[in-house]
Parts: sequence; C-alpha cells; structure tokens
Amino acid sequence: MSRAALMNNYGTPPVTFVRGEGAELWDDRGRRYLDFLCGLAVTGLGHAHPAVTEAVASQASTLIHTSNLFANEPTAEVVETLDRLIRSGPGGDAESGRILFQNSGAEAVEAALKLARKHSGRGRHAVVTAYGSFHGRTLAALAATGQPEKHEPFAPMPDGFRHVPFDDIDALVAALDPSVGAVLLESVQGEGGVVPAGDGYLQAVREVCDERGILLALDEIQTGLARTGRWFGYQHAGIQPDIVTMAKALGNGVPVGAVWARAEVAAAFGPGDHGSTFAGQPLALAAVRAVLTELQAMDAPAVAGRLGAALRDLLESLDGVGTVRGRGLLLAAELSEEARAGRSAKDIASACLEGGLVVNGVTPTALRLAPPFVVSAEQLAEGCAILAAALESRRSGPPTRIDPTPDERS
Repeated sequence: MSRAALMNNYGTPPVTFVRGEGAELWDDRGRRYLDFLCGLAVTGLGHAHPAVTEAVASQASTLIHTSNLFANEPTAEVVETLDRLIRSGPGGDAESGRILFQNSGAEAVEAALKLARKHSGRGRHAVVTAYGSFHGRTLAALAATGQPEKHEPFAPMPDGFRHVPFDDIDALVAALDPSVGAVLLESVQGEGGVVPAGDGYLQAVREVCDERGILLALDEIQTGLARTGRWFGYQHAGIQPDIVTMAKALGNGVPVGAVWARAEVAAAFGPGDHGSTFAGQPLALAAVRAVLTELQAMDAPAVAGRLGAALRDLLESLDGVGTVRGRGLLLAAELSEEARAGRSAKDIASACLEGGLVVNGVTPTALRLAPPFVVSAEQLAEGCAILAAALESRRSGPPTRIDPTPDERS
C-alpha cells in the first residue's frame, strides 16, 4: 500500500489485512494469521461477528446520523446496560450513574478531565496519575499520561498534572494537597507493559479519596468490557470509582467511547460544557448494543477468565518466556534474558507475524497478548506454537509460515 500521501505516524505497515473471521485474519496475498492482539484489545468478539455486522448494516440502511440535538433509538438500552455492568461489582453503588458518549478513548479521557475540573471547582484542578500510565494522545490526555518521553516533543504541556509511582500508596498520598481534585488510574497499565494494580492499592486509593473528598477516575479503556475476567478491571478490587472511561471493546471495532460518572458528579456538566458532533450517533450505538448483548449472552468475564488461565499456562511452559503477568485475556509474556539476547520484543513480534501470529512488543522486553473471547483452545495452542518457533528462530531460522488451504483463500 502506498504511504506517500499519509503522515508518517505509524511507519510502514508490514502487512495489509483484507478479511477477518473470529480470531483469524487474511492478508492481500491470501495468507492466514491468528489475531492475538485484537486491534489493541478492541475486537473482543472477533472479526466480522455476525450479530455486530447485522446491527451495523441494519442501522446504516435506516439512520446513521442526526446529531445530539435529537434522541436516537439505541441509546436508552445501551445506557441502562452500561450503567448496570459498571455497578455490578461487589463495591457497586445502589445509585445509578450517567453516561456521556464519545468517539474514542482519548476523547473519553478529555471529557472525564473536564468533568473532574468542573465538579471540583476552581483551585482544585490538579490531577494525580501514575508513571507508566497511558491515557491518550490528545493534549490533556497526553499530559495525564505518565510517560515523560512522550511529552517532550509537545512541551510545554498543560499544567495541573502530577505523576507518581504506580501501585505505591505512600507516593500517591504524598502528592495530594488541597489543589488536587481527582486521581486517574488504570486497573491494569496496558501500554505501560500490562502491569496490574494490586487490589489492596486500589482499595487504599479509594479510601484516601473518600477521606479527602477527591474524585477517583478509572481508565478502563483497554481493560473494560470483560477483558480482565470481570466486566471492569477495578471490580477485582471490590471498589466503585466516581468516573469510568471506556472505549476499545465497546464497539468491537466501530469507533466509540464513553464516560460514566456518579449522578452527583455528572450533574456538574450542563448544556454546552462538552460535546461532539458524532458521539453517540445511532450507527455506533447500534454496534454497542449488539456487542453488549453478545458479551452478556456468552458470560464474557467467565470466558476471559477461563481462556486467560489456559493461555497463561501455555505461555509459562515456553522456553524463552520468563514470567507472565496480567489478568484474564490481557497478558504480557516477559522474555527471558536468553530469549532476548540481541533481540527486542519487537523483533520477536515480527518473527511471530512471519509465522502467522499477530502480537506486539508492548515494552522492549515483553509481548502483549489479547486474543478475542471467541478464540478456541486449539487456536491458543497453535498461536503459542508459533510463538515458541519465533523464540527459537535465532538457532533454527524463521518460524514456519502457516499456508492457507484453498478454502481459506476464497
């Protein structure tokens, strides 16, 4: 594919995918791949899921867009379902919350940051986040992101953001002063290396925020919608945040994001405080409604927990994998010192792609794996066999390519 007219944000893509089904992809040369990345934890129901396809096609033939000046038919069911799932954990509030739809995860974070400032008021604008976090690439979301190397090209960054070590309650408490209105954390730092927060840490943060009247916002963009084995990652800790952001798996590939907030917090937003032309349009929400229906019907948290445990066992058995971390079907395989001698995780991921497996190097030393909930036990074993060959490829040459059968080429 020619890249001449595109900005060089993503480099040169090694493959052009043209078709997908379930946990499989095919490129423009007819080659088959197992997708253990899901478009960065997006296509939880796999590619071309029949229910989502039908919902989008039907809605596109009926009504795509009218703007937020008017209501649309899918909204009520989607809002009710999301609110119920967000509050379904052991620490869930009896009081219902409110939803604001967006088009992406970064936009959801931007909206959450504005909501926190509006609710907390002048003089309490500061937000504490964690080193290693990732909250998006728009300017405020980037400022919240705890990766200083990403800030440097765009300095000076918006002020009001403080970063502290992740999973360290003492460091977080030390950063709290009267100017802090909110704490923003991930239950698992996805882009930071698939690093889970300890349950005790999140519980302690919730207690401190309650004591000091500070909002607790959880970024569940990568971890939400059953990926970790619960509907939302914070539910492992038995807490309830004041604000939750979500996106990625929400539309199974259709661009959509959302912010949930407790009703009292959500009330800070009035007409004109925040908006988006396309957010919450019927096409996107028709996809979300179908996704939520399917995820609930399959009991996706239980599926993610079961398949995640099986994948962890397979990974831990591989020569070249030192440790495995993460939750559910969001895992990182930390490469052993021997496996990464002279090679980075990105190099291993490239070798996997040559062998027919899509993963990525989430850090220089770790691979991220996030297969869809529809992956089979046989596909998990096949994918790990490709990874094993990629880890061994320094001594035995590149991993064997999975050639498609004639049926798969059609």
